[in-house]
Amino acid sequence: MAVKIRLKRMGSKKNPFYRVVVADSRSPRDGRIIEQIGTYNPVSENPEVSINEDKALDWMTKGAKPSDTVRNLFSNEGIMTKFHESKSKK
Repeated sequence: MAVKIRLKRMGSKKNPFYRVVVADSRSPRDGRIIEQIGTYNPVSENPEVSINEDKALDWMTKGAKPSDTVRNLFSNEGIMTKFHESKSKK
């Protein structure tokens, strides 16, 4: 099973709100998920990002691949550097 960390779109028309979720890559964008690990609100004045770092790092060490957008969010939050540092220590 190929697992991805990606965004699930919520909110209303022209007012998007996203959940950062772990899902099977074959499931639809807003379909079945394995676990929710954060949220992303791009509409607010300062885009709000809230991610549970421990869960994100745990899923990435298990082999989950973040989508391009989620990888950018993780990089801005410093999660990708922590992941690469922990990987290089092993």
